[in-house]
Amino acid sequence: MSIHIEAKKGDIASTVLLPGDPMRAKWIAETFLENVLCYNDVRGMLGFTGSFKGKKISVQGSGMGIPSALIYCHELITDYDVKRLIRVGSAGSYQEDVHIRDIVLAMSASSTSGINNSRFINADFSPTADFGLLLKAANYANKNNLNVKAGNVLTSDEFYEDDPESYKLWASYGVLCVEMEAAGLYTIAA
Repeated sequence: MSIHIEAKKGDIASTVLLPGDPMRAKWIAETFLENVLCYNDVRGMLGFTGSFKGKKISVQGSGMGIPSALIYCHELITDYDVKRLIRVGSAGSYQEDVHIRDIVLAMSASSTSGINNSRFINADFSPTADFGLLLKAANYANKNNLNVKAGNVLTSDEFYEDDPESYKLWASYGVLCVEMEAAGLYTIAA
């Protein structure tokens, strides 16, 4: 048991889906998994394990933003030996060809966050996806005729910005969408 996750060793699969919203974690578990066990409800941040096509999978809510998500990621990795964390969630489009319910594979994550300032003083670190996981997702999408977009996303520390036009600079550099966790997740994975 860790500080924020009350699961016992073995309750959590080595692959964990990470929606920010704990109710989305519950919906995913109830909709797609069989033999579901709720292993966590500390602070209302629900976590479930079940099976999907015979494979053990967990789903853990992570909250909104890098600080909340990294608490859960750190504990999943260090206390429960999780090997694959896959963020599933929503994002705001920055490109005309990225629509509601499109699937975006985040190859890298630009950020407005200061998450890496203490690690890389006077330098920038580019948080990047694990190529093997990204390739598996892309191959699965191609095999199943799923339309996906792959590229850079923006991880922002702000949900509401003062300047409604600020997205235009990011969009002009090809950033696909904005969300709040990927840069932190990719950093902790590195």
